[in-house]
Amino acid sequence: MPAIIEADDEGLYVLKFRGAGQGPKALIAELLAGGIGRLAGLPVPEIVFVELPPDLARTEPDAEIQSLIAASGGLNLALDYLPGSVTFDPLVFKPDEKLASRIVWFDAFVCNVDRTARNVNMLMWHRKLWLIDHGAALYFHHAWTHGDTHALTPFSRIADHVLLKAAGMLEDVDAEMGALLTVEKIASIIDLIPDAWLGADSGFDGKSQQREAYLSYFNERLESSQVFVQEAIRARAAHL
Repeated sequence: MPAIIEADDEGLYVLKFRGAGQGPKALIAELLAGGIGRLAGLPVPEIVFVELPPDLARTEPDAEIQSLIAASGGLNLALDYLPGSVTFDPLVFKPDEKLASRIVWFDAFVCNVDRTARNVNMLMWHRKLWLIDHGAALYFHHAWTHGDTHALTPFSRIADHVLLKAAGMLEDVDAEMGALLTVEKIASIIDLIPDAWLGADSGFDGKSQQREAYLSYFNERLESSQVFVQEAIRARAAHL
């Protein structure tokens, strides 16, 4: 349950709570996937860290929200609020072929399961498409180990992507996206993960090994991009 907040910079943001159901890993997915999307030049709102005082829970009359605030005291994540935006409707707005292909490539790269007709997770703002809500990406990190090979999976769920039919340039954007997303640049985003969000994980020996696992995933994913690109092309052909 996100919340619209006004921060101390007088800006409005959509706050994602660390104490929500899926915990800090949903915020890690939001940070990494959203940051990589912005790195690739995709329309993802600005991402910021927000320090949430737990004392705010005292003035909240709703017991459920009160508990959520109390459990989320400390560092949380937020995205720039897009006032007046509306949910993307694929029957009303059709993005150009290249943008659709870049978005499909990106979602396959980060294994984002939430860009379907049932849950598009896209907004229209000032006649421009914006990508939001990446907390369900990297879903495997909720139960992974140091030796996992998720980076080599084709991500068959791309077949449900709301923009797949429009993504006719997947081969063309593959090289372009790979050039934009260098391992060094992705590493700088991984370094932004707060230590407090990297809790004890039975699959790893410490926080540094968890960071290494994220970097290894993205590095291998880039090197084997044809695995998920060809799967998306196959799924698209089956839907045409």
